[in-house]
Parts: sequence; structure tokens; C-alpha cells
Amino acid sequence: MSRRLRIAGELCFAVLLCCAAPAVLGDTYPTKAIRYVVPYPPGGSTDILTRIVGQKLTESWGQQVVVDNRGGASGIIGAELVAKSAPDGYTLLMTASGPHAINPSLYRKLPYDSLKDFAPVTLVAKLPMLLLAHPSVPVDSAKDLLALLKSRRGSFVYASIGNGTPSHLAMELLKSMAGVEVVHIPYKGSGPALVALVGGQEASVMFDSVLSSYPHVKSGKLKALAVSTEQRLPALPSLPTVAESALPGYEAYTWTATVAPAGVPPSTVQKLSREIARIVQMPDVREKLEGQGAVPVGNTPEQFSAFAKAEIAKWGKVIRDANVHVD
Repeated sequence: MSRRLRIAGELCFAVLLCCAAPAVLGDTYPTKAIRYVVPYPPGGSTDILTRIVGQKLTESWGQQVVVDNRGGASGIIGAELVAKSAPDGYTLLMTASGPHAINPSLYRKLPYDSLKDFAPVTLVAKLPMLLLAHPSVPVDSAKDLLALLKSRRGSFVYASIGNGTPSHLAMELLKSMAGVEVVHIPYKGSGPALVALVGGQEASVMFDSVLSSYPHVKSGKLKALAVSTEQRLPALPSLPTVAESALPGYEAYTWTATVAPAGVPPSTVQKLSREIARIVQMPDVREKLEGQGAVPVGNTPEQFSAFAKAEIAKWGKVIRDANVHVD
């Protein structure tokens, strides 16, 4: 009998040890370099934010964080790579609103599922857009612009940085909520779109990120009528939001968030979430992020999961209602 009890005790201990293993792994994580995949080329907002956060993670944990740019196909290439990576916490994705919340409705087939193939970690930052107008447009506010568009339906043209981009969908949301008509001309990127808007020959208005567009506002080549987020920007406190000045409830912005492959141990996800959330609220990091036109966030995996679901539903409706197609 004593032998049986001893064997049973050893088996129970082995089972408890196996159950405890994931927690132990999570506590010791990370023990090697981490790959932080950016689904865009170097130099853009998402890349810059990733490098800021990655450097701080390296300093915090003493393990190298390597930024891996895998741009192409509207973020699909980088997202697919991470979705199919080992769920061990050593491959992360700095996703954005495009690949994570817009692509599911924009493309008929995706090689990943934004909700099923990724473990949510944290919303890193929001990147507001400015509602811009050429100086020749006789308005100085979003309210004035909407009144002008309503009085001259279909006679104005807006630029975007491409079909299905946040720049495009932000204006489509504005059109839908305000009941106005504006003709769309898509360009291949922010640079060409801003050149067209500054020239004022084809397009008169557009939404674009603060980072790329504000230098033109500062130089007087463009007018900033409003900011697209629900709150004013600390860097531009005198610039009202679209919601407060013209269209209550309006809110549109791009964002960046960290996700991992589905199946990563919950303890690892929680550790990543807590550390990244702490990092983005550090005074020097906040200053750098705000200098890139970003609003630092940092939230829990549960909060980001709920946010992502809401964003997918929101932009899916805009895409369907506007009958948006990619080339």
C-alpha cells in the first residue's frame, strides 16, 4: 500500500510540475532576442514607433529586440509572417489599423484572421489625422467646409493616399455622417497626395497624418481645419476636433498595436502588455511619440481585443456602404 501511495504521489507531483511549466516559462521570458516585425518599409510612423519601443524593451530586459521590416501588400506580408510564427513570444507584430482592422473587409481572402490568428497584447498609440484644405478654399473650420460641400454637392475633389487607406475611409465616414458629396482621387502614398493638394489643381481637401502633413500647414501651404480624434492634440491645442466643431460623434484615426501569434502563453502576453504600456507612458517616450504626431495609449490585452473588434466592425461598415474596392 505504501508503495502505491508513493507512486501516486510521484505522479501527482509530475502533473503539478507540468502544469506549472508555462508559468515558469512566462516568468523567465525573455531569454533570447525578440523579433519585432513591422509590416511596412523603414521610415514610416509604425517603423519609428516600433524602434522607440523596441529600444526600451532591450534596455528593460537585457535581450536584443530586432526590428524586421516586412513591407508590402498593404501590410499583409508582415502580418501573415507573424501569424504563422511559433507562439513562443519571440516574434511580435507591430500591427496597424490597415492590416488589422481594414483589410478584413477590404480583401475577399486574407492569409490570416485578425481575431483568431493573433494574441492581442496592447494598443501602443493612436495617430490622428488632420482635415486639410488648400488655401484657396474659402473656409477656416470643419463646420464651414461641411456647409460649403452641402451647398456645392459633388463640385469638390478630395485626395487620399490610396484606395482603402485610413485617409480614404476617414473622408468616406465624414461624407456618410454629414450627407455630403465629394469626388475621390486616390494617390500612391502621402507624398504624391500632398503635392497634389498643395498644387490645388486637382484636389481641394483631404485627411492625412499629422506627421506628414503638418509641415505644409506650418509653412502656410495648407490649412488645418480640424483634427480627427475625439480629443484635441496636446501639440496643437488650439485646433478643434471634427466632432466638437462640426460633426458630433465623428472619430477616425490610424493606430499601432502589438500582437503575437495565437497560442503564446498568457503569462508572456501579460508581461509584454504591462511592459509596453509602461514604456509608452515614460516621459521621454511620450515626448518622442507626440513628436511623431502620435497619442500614447498602452492598455490591457482585453481592452485592445475589444477595441480591435469595434474597429473591424466600424470600418467594415464604411467599406460596404461606400462600396470601396482595392485595385
